[in-house]
Amino acid sequence: RFIACPQLARTVQRCLQDGARPGPQPVLLECAPGPGVLTRTLLNAGVRVVALESNLAFLPNLQSLENSLDGQLKVIYGDFFRLDPLVTGTLKPPAMYSEKLFETMGVTAVPWRADVPVKIFGILPQKKERNTLWRLLFALYECSSIYRYGRVELNIFISEKEYKVLTAKPGETRAYQALSVLWQVGCEIQLLHMEPWSSFVTNLKNGGLAVPKSMWLPNDHLCLVRLTPQQNLFTGGLKPTNSATFIFMVKQCLAKPKSRLTDRLNSWSLDNGGKLLRELEIPRNAEARNLYPEDYRRLFEALQNSSMFTETWFHDDVLESIRHIN
Repeated sequence: RFIACPQLARTVQRCLQDGARPGPQPVLLECAPGPGVLTRTLLNAGVRVVALESNLAFLPNLQSLENSLDGQLKVIYGDFFRLDPLVTGTLKPPAMYSEKLFETMGVTAVPWRADVPVKIFGILPQKKERNTLWRLLFALYECSSIYRYGRVELNIFISEKEYKVLTAKPGETRAYQALSVLWQVGCEIQLLHMEPWSSFVTNLKNGGLAVPKSMWLPNDHLCLVRLTPQQNLFTGGLKPTNSATFIFMVKQCLAKPKSRLTDRLNSWSLDNGGKLLRELEIPRNAEARNLYPEDYRRLFEALQNSSMFTETWFHDDVLESIRHIN
């Protein structure tokens, strides 16, 4: 939850103004607005806001604010981070389906290469931050959940340590992971603002700040990060239908970052792995941690075009990991 912060308010207003284009503006969805500190900032910027709140204690004040405005604010009882759970039957609120949420907001699907239809503001739950990033990543690549409606833009606060992972490059040995590669291929990542943890209600019972510990990466701030899906994400050999294979190719390669790519390709029964790397101008002795995100995409697209490539060796791992993440 936010504490009032003038600098943060100005940053959010600037973000909205910088992204504004002529014509109809995207719907702005605020997740877990709480007492409405950021909500008022967004409203003061002149945008139409949909507030998605999961805590019943905050709903009366938000609804009172909604009633005082002429359609600029819409309040919905729901939890953004419990959208589209893998369950059967009727959902118990605040869990909900994205289809119902977007219908209530009045948003219809647009082509992938169209402008951003929805901008989302919120804070990732700290206890499930990594898992949430993976769930959003799967939805992005498969064009499922919120991404069925187009290139939905996320403006989210994440811990500084996770921001360092998302933006890491080869050579940053502790930070550079599969998550780094996949988010950088999938989205343009912009750091909009860094805010000290003290600006948020994260106090422990003893009065200290509930800051997640990090031994190897800095974690002194929450980072407001904009994640805008790439327009050209699906213009090559990468498609929503084979994206799970791409994700798990990257995960398998970087599970052992010091392993040589030729060894990994040979383990996939690709006897022409060395030839493939030469064609891509990737050194034969390159390790998994040496490849840039765009190199992984090129490798995947080359594998897709290889007559020796088959996806069956990923099938069980893909299904098991999807079940785990959801």
